[in-house]
Amino acid sequence: MSNSNPQHPMVAASPSTHGQPLAEADAEAFRIAQDEYEREATGLELIASENHTSRAVREAMSTYLTNKYAEGYPGARYYGGCEVVDRAEDLARTRVKQLFSAVHANVQPHSGAQANQAVYQALLQHGDSVLAMDLNHGGHLTHGHPKNFSGVFFKFTGYGVNPETGRIDYDLVRTKARELRPRMIVAGASAYPRAIDFATFGEIAREVGALFFVDMAHPAGLVAAKLHPDPVPHADAVSFTTHKTMRGPRGGTVLCKEEHKKKIDSALFPGVQGGPLMHVILAKAVAFGEALQPSFVQYQTQVKKNAARLGERLLERGFRLVSGGTDNHMVLVDCRSKGLTGKDAEAALGKAGLTVNKNLIPGDPEKPMVTSGVRIGTPAITSRGLKEAEIDRVAQWIDEAMAARNDEARLAKIHGEVRDFCRAYPLP
Repeated sequence: MSNSNPQHPMVAASPSTHGQPLAEADAEAFRIAQDEYEREATGLELIASENHTSRAVREAMSTYLTNKYAEGYPGARYYGGCEVVDRAEDLARTRVKQLFSAVHANVQPHSGAQANQAVYQALLQHGDSVLAMDLNHGGHLTHGHPKNFSGVFFKFTGYGVNPETGRIDYDLVRTKARELRPRMIVAGASAYPRAIDFATFGEIAREVGALFFVDMAHPAGLVAAKLHPDPVPHADAVSFTTHKTMRGPRGGTVLCKEEHKKKIDSALFPGVQGGPLMHVILAKAVAFGEALQPSFVQYQTQVKKNAARLGERLLERGFRLVSGGTDNHMVLVDCRSKGLTGKDAEAALGKAGLTVNKNLIPGDPEKPMVTSGVRIGTPAITSRGLKEAEIDRVAQWIDEAMAARNDEARLAKIHGEVRDFCRAYPLP
């Protein structure tokens, strides 16, 4: 095998190549990165689970910490040379515990799904019964989807929303819990536009002798800002993602009571993960530090105001909203009120520079890849500085784009308007 070929993967890069910036070292990869920047900069991200990080968070993810393997936990690693990354993990744990007044925190989960997997592995036995929000009513894949690990290894039963109000029926949850006597009750959702009463869930869990686990992936930022009910005092364990409303890097975190910390830490490593992503953990520490600042409360307050305003303006334009409005960062739109499926609405809005995701709504007659709804959130556009007056314009574009779903020229014109608008609201 000759080493004369400079393109051969076994040939080490020369010092000069190794030190080149991405634009010079790999033009194709650089173009992809630039194209994504242009897509985000010239359109509006309205997906409720997405956000724009700060420059400081992005810089933390680009540091030399990406090079370090650090299996284990601070002070108990399986690799040498971890004295610096230990400080990064300790900083993230200290800040997140302060932020949520938590007893214990594990900041190693690569994602919210793996955070949830670790909690289940730590606290449940194979085949245990779990009561969680029905996926068709706003629950998450890790809340019992039959093809997800949660649905494969545990017996999930779903609770849902009242078909008339679109809100969680806590009486029905209590009734199901008494009948089922589950080992665990899970609260949290990926498409529920209302505040969740964690205190009531906790009461129900204690009444039936169940563990109580909260997946607060979506409202975590609002909880941190004390603008949404707090699950930490009521739950055995709480997971969340560090992106979405938290505005940090993509990843997860688990908070738990003292009696569960050893099991949950062991379930994460060596249970479901190997080496943690230390550059991402440093970025989590940065994001948690940002969330401890007064400006973060101001940001989350505006997120809620913008979501409420968007809901009001869409209602005025004849849209039907599941539950009639919102208490948090999103609205769930029934596109049938405009004669569209969720899939068609997502496509039309995308051509207009407005990125949303199709989403099932309670009682949805359509398949998951079609749906009758779209989920629209305000975290990302609020990060760019939009306030109520600008939200009015966004609602107008949404209405116009859906009406023009078969008019390519009109959709292109709206996209041009959105592009011009975005120049005044650059990415962070």
